[in-house]
Amino acid sequence: MTAREFVKGNEAVALGALKAGLNAYFAYPITPSSEIPETLAAKFRTGEYPDFKVFMQAASELEAINMVIGAASTGAKVMTATSGPGFSLKQEGMSYASGMEVPFLIVDVNRAGPGLGNLGPEQSDYFQATRGGGHGGYRNIVLAPNSVQEMASLPRLGLSLAFKYRNPVVMLADAFIGQLKEDIEFPRIQPETFETPWAATGARGDGRHLIISLNLEFEAQSAHAEALAKKFASFETEQRSESYMTDDAEVVLVAYGVVSRLCRSVVDMLRQKGVRASLFRPITVSPFPSRELSEMALSGPEKRFLVVELNAGQMVQDVRLAVEGAGVDRLGKLGGLLPTAREIMEKVELIVA
Repeated sequence: MTAREFVKGNEAVALGALKAGLNAYFAYPITPSSEIPETLAAKFRTGEYPDFKVFMQAASELEAINMVIGAASTGAKVMTATSGPGFSLKQEGMSYASGMEVPFLIVDVNRAGPGLGNLGPEQSDYFQATRGGGHGGYRNIVLAPNSVQEMASLPRLGLSLAFKYRNPVVMLADAFIGQLKEDIEFPRIQPETFETPWAATGARGDGRHLIISLNLEFEAQSAHAEALAKKFASFETEQRSESYMTDDAEVVLVAYGVVSRLCRSVVDMLRQKGVRASLFRPITVSPFPSRELSEMALSGPEKRFLVVELNAGQMVQDVRLAVEGAGVDRLGKLGGLLPTAREIMEKVELIVA
């Protein structure tokens, strides 16, 4: 048996995390992600989710991320959520968490910027999320949902990956997906149980567990950083993507988030006009699914690629690296605006002309 609910993307993230066994949530509310803490607050101490032990609205994003680190150090399943300006403030804590190797999930519902910007959908946090926006050269696994259904399902995957690698995992959504309301299915899932022999649990258990990111000895820091770099490299095995009509394609649209939904419709319209268009959608934007995209570029007829994204050109760099010299064009929008289907179609028709 499964239950269907008509919910917003932000509500779906909260409910998906609860169904995955979320233990604690700390955040400072910021639009357009505010429905996440609102939903969690409404479910707190209702008895519906007995694993959900702690809900706290912090006084700032700086305070919130440090609360997250403290709770995650005990082995708890912890989540926070924010938007662009708050995500920036959390970056120092993200670096500390990576160095300390504590797992948690952070949701960034990307809005237009820089600065305060506006509440429209944008994808300009791509670099900050995928490159590790703080100091020290760390990496995150970054999941990019394109539907309310994925907003509901990806928190479980995000927490699983966070504990597998003992590293923060980011869900990078956009304001449109966060505010979109759809009829979705919540499957009955059994929350995962993770082994956490590293956790700091006070007097419980044997031995002392010290979780820090400070190594004053150069040799010790070098060994730690090398081990982290090896772990970050292993993230490449987690590449995930979705392809649509790519077998005979002459032009491949590459998009994630809300833009990928628009591009899929454009592919259908172009096919009706005789243009062999297709869609490649990264589900992990870090690690970027370069292996699949590279194989696509080398297989079948020669292909051109069109990256459609809501920024001044960020994911396009990863696409160019992946396809190694194949033709790559770009269509971008800024300020919270979306490209129209006509704009995308006209760009494709120019490419294949």
